[in-house]
This record gives sequence, structure tokens and C-alpha cells, in this order.
Amino acid sequence: MLILGFDTSGSTASAALLRDDLLLAQTSLYTKRTHSQIMLPLCREMLKHAEISVEEIDLFAAANGPGSYTGLRIGLAAVKGMAFALGKPCVGVSTLSGLAWLMAGTQGKLCSVIHARQSLYYCAVFESDGTAVSRVTEDAILEETALAELLESYHAPVLLNGDGAERIAALSEQFTAAPPHLRLQSAVGIALAARELPHQDAMTLAASYLQETQAEKLRR
Repeated sequence: MLILGFDTSGSTASAALLRDDLLLAQTSLYTKRTHSQIMLPLCREMLKHAEISVEEIDLFAAANGPGSYTGLRIGLAAVKGMAFALGKPCVGVSTLSGLAWLMAGTQGKLCSVIHARQSLYYCAVFESDGTAVSRVTEDAILEETALAELLESYHAPVLLNGDGAERIAALSEQFTAAPPHLRLQSAVGIALAARELPHQDAMTLAASYLQETQAEKLRR
């Protein structure tokens, strides 16, 4: 199966092309520019160099949250548009699950952590057997002290990634932050995680923010 993955949930705009267990191509750019300006050009260039046409893609995958409200909408809209136009399936992948799959080569407890606001973090715990990742907890938003207490309760080393990894890793000798090349969001993780998930119709693809958007707050 040929999977095209997008991650626009944070400051990194990323696309990846995966055929079964073979990573054919990937591109990532850490940027302050709007993802709508650069995501599709990055994807087109990647597909061109891989000599793959978008019509050949079997499954489209995108990070569906948590993360930047605007960034998530951009990536999901791109994937929905391509999947709908080509009549192909798609899938929304938890940003935290995508991050965890980047650390799949490490056996043991994994935790993906994204800074939400102030001392709050989006987080989820996973387990890896060195090849595949399984979920231990659901995606949540926790205060850093509560998160540290949860991770310490496993009484085992924990490898962390995401933009909150360094901060949380500093709270206990039991925690270690992943190296830089595995720390930030990447479409590689999204594509890997997508292999395990049920396919969706483009019309059902939606974001999972974990927090209210500004529009939702104003409607209250």
C-alpha cells in the first residue's frame, strides 16, 4: 500500500511517502510561514523526485490533532481534497501517535508531549516492542506535575518526544528526551501509524483539538 502522509500540527510542515514498510521519500521544513504557503509545493516536489503521481496513492493520511488549530485545518483540508477528488480513502492520525511511531525502535515506555499553554501539555503514553507501537493511555491534556507523576508511576525509563520533551525530561532522572531528529512532528510517523487504523471517507475526516477553539469559546 502506498501512503501519503501530512503533518501540519506544529511548526514543522512535513510530508512522507511510504510503501508498506519502505519509506520512499520525506520532506520537512521548520518554518514560521503559514503551512498553506508551503505544504502543497513541498509535497509536489517530493512526489516529483520519487517519480510517483498523486493518482498512484492508495491512502492519504493527516495529523488530526492535537496541535495548532490553523495548521491542523490546513493539512486536513489538503488530504480531504485529494482523497475526495481521486475517490481514495483517507485517515486522521493522532499527532501524539505519529510522534510515538518515530520512537518505535526503542523498546519500553514512550511518551509524546506537546506544549499546549502555560504549564499544560498534550500527552499520551505508548509502549514499543522495538518494532511496533501500542497505545497505553488516550490523548489528554495534563499539567506538567500531574504528567510527571503519571510517568513516574510506571517505575521504568520513559523516552519522550514532542516540543515539551526537554521540559518534562528535566523533572525526573527516569525520563529521557529523544534526540533532535526524532523530537518534532514528522509525516513519517503519521504514515507509519496510518497502517494500523481503519480507513475513512474524506467527508468524515475531522480535527480533534482536545481544547475548545476560539470560535467555540465565543459561542458559549
